[in-house]
Amino acid sequence: MKICIAGGGPAGLYAACLLKTRRPDAQIDLIEQNPADATFGFGVVFSDKALEFLEAGDPETHALIAPALQTWSDLALVHRGEEIRIDGIGFAAIGRLHLLKLLQQRLAGTGVAPRYATTMREAPDPRDYDLVVACDGANSVVRQAHAAAFGTRIEPLANRFAWYGTTKPFAALTQTFVDTPYGPFNAHHYRYAPDMSTFIAECGPQTWAKAGFGAMSEDDSRKACEAIFAEALDGHSLVANRSLWRNFPRISNERWHAQNMVLVGDALRTAHFSIGSGTRLALEDAFALVQALDANGFDVAKALPAYAAARRPAVEKLVAAADASAEWYENFGDRMKLAPWDFAWSYIQRSGRIDREKLRRLAPGFVAGYEAHASRKGAA
Repeated sequence: MKICIAGGGPAGLYAACLLKTRRPDAQIDLIEQNPADATFGFGVVFSDKALEFLEAGDPETHALIAPALQTWSDLALVHRGEEIRIDGIGFAAIGRLHLLKLLQQRLAGTGVAPRYATTMREAPDPRDYDLVVACDGANSVVRQAHAAAFGTRIEPLANRFAWYGTTKPFAALTQTFVDTPYGPFNAHHYRYAPDMSTFIAECGPQTWAKAGFGAMSEDDSRKACEAIFAEALDGHSLVANRSLWRNFPRISNERWHAQNMVLVGDALRTAHFSIGSGTRLALEDAFALVQALDANGFDVAKALPAYAAARRPAVEKLVAAADASAEWYENFGDRMKLAPWDFAWSYIQRSGRIDREKLRRLAPGFVAGYEAHASRKGAA
């Protein structure tokens, strides 16, 4: 069996490893445009649920990754200088390059040799392979070449964001909201190594334009963000790595497969970074695809519809939550008019997936604090 995997990020490496393990006789061509040691985005996060999935379905990979994870059990919001903790919201993070190296290490044991630094100028011809797996991200060459067949839809969000790192090791995943003369800004930041954190700056289009970011160099933008978030950074610097301001692309595909080609991860659909599930979804996609192939005797014509049918309900549920979260962030400046506790309540309810009683079980300290605030406000 001859398989092409486009993209050597987490999804591509994981898919190659699982496929070679289940089908040792397969010839797998894994093609990645970047060198093996190149990465962008600093750290990635996993929720506790994502790690539970990985441990149950693939304990070997979980055991490889777990020792490298930075973990925490609270989420923090900073608004008007007040920090509010939401307990029971467990996450873990790992440097993206470190994750890639661990997955590369695992893949090396299977005998698959990825072709790094190989630009895929056009999509592989599906006639040359039994299966083409598109793991090549939001700008997927495979998907773009067959956009009509997949039924691709791309909707850029209005907000702008830039992805940095910082030497400040934040204690937990934190959302910092600040008002400036240009307008409101937000930062998503979390520790992914003992001495490093991811730091994503975000603002609306009017704020971005008024601050003058359109005319700034990458380094000038970095310095401007350091000034805007000086209190949160506490003297630490931001680290840039192709940290350009972008609009988040909301990508979806009506059909997950076409002929013998199948989409995985961000090539298939994007989930807004505010819920921290992009890498999780990509790995789960790869796992589900290989399960479907294995269950159908690697009959591609049967396996690809089975993959889509089994995986789609869970993905659509999570993406709906991600879209709701993205909409909340698109208008976060308006919500900053709320008092800190009311703002935090709006934030935790943004995906529409959790009612008060469920939240009380997950985050009893936060709910008690909010109800105390509401009681004081009612008595005022």
